[in-house]
Amino acid sequence: MTSRRDQVALPIGPRTAAVLAAASVAGLMMLCWPLLLEAQPGARVEPPFIFLALLPLVMVVVLAEMGEGGMDSRVLAVLGVLSAINAIMRALGAGTAGIELVFFLLILGGRVFGAGFGFALGCTSLFASALLTAGVGPWMPFQMICAAWVGMGAGLLPRRVTGRWEIALLAAYAVVASYLYGMLMNLSSWPFTLGIAVPGHEGSLSYVAGAPVLENAHRFLVYTVLTSTGGWDTGRAITTALAIVVLGPAILTTLRRAARRAVVQPTVAEVPLPRG
Repeated sequence: MTSRRDQVALPIGPRTAAVLAAASVAGLMMLCWPLLLEAQPGARVEPPFIFLALLPLVMVVVLAEMGEGGMDSRVLAVLGVLSAINAIMRALGAGTAGIELVFFLLILGGRVFGAGFGFALGCTSLFASALLTAGVGPWMPFQMICAAWVGMGAGLLPRRVTGRWEIALLAAYAVVASYLYGMLMNLSSWPFTLGIAVPGHEGSLSYVAGAPVLENAHRFLVYTVLTSTGGWDTGRAITTALAIVVLGPAILTTLRRAARRAVVQPTVAEVPLPRG
């Protein structure tokens, strides 16, 4: 028998899972194309603008597919409220010194309402915050898909973990997700960033068209460690983990109370008993 804790507001069916997988593959291709591109050394490299146009369309399809899978007005209302709160908190934090106030609620929402809801919440939160802060630009699709993965991953965590162990699990996931988010966002802009001269290191850390995958990957890892891992990403990890530890128990209780009202419970039709 399924307990209330194991229920999700937006169950993932086979068709929705396939669409989520397609959106994730498109996002990975959009992020990792520099490592997969075969080009001659010194050739001019242009970003795949087709993916910038394709990914928002894929996300719209994902949201529509989720709507067919059971997103009723109550679940949609919860999604809208959490997206608005996330947009406001992101505007307040503005990423100053790595302080991000949006990811902890994204992780908690994905944990309570499920992976599909977390994916949708990541998309809508970053889109709403971009409109609120006039941050619409070519980086927005990257932010949306990376945030969607953060929310989806939280919904895929083991659901039987409860109590303090659940808070510890979510805090540890927040640290890992914060670093991965920063790394993926760096990958989206790295090919167009000037090389950084580092004493003691030979050569440039910039992307080299036509170079072997491992060489470019090594350059990128050194680049992201020097530019964001020890600063922005660490600040994001600490902020998100502390918010989950301090505010997590109360917010989880509130979200689960809302989930019990939002999830439509199946009912068994009453069959009249035969007379006599």
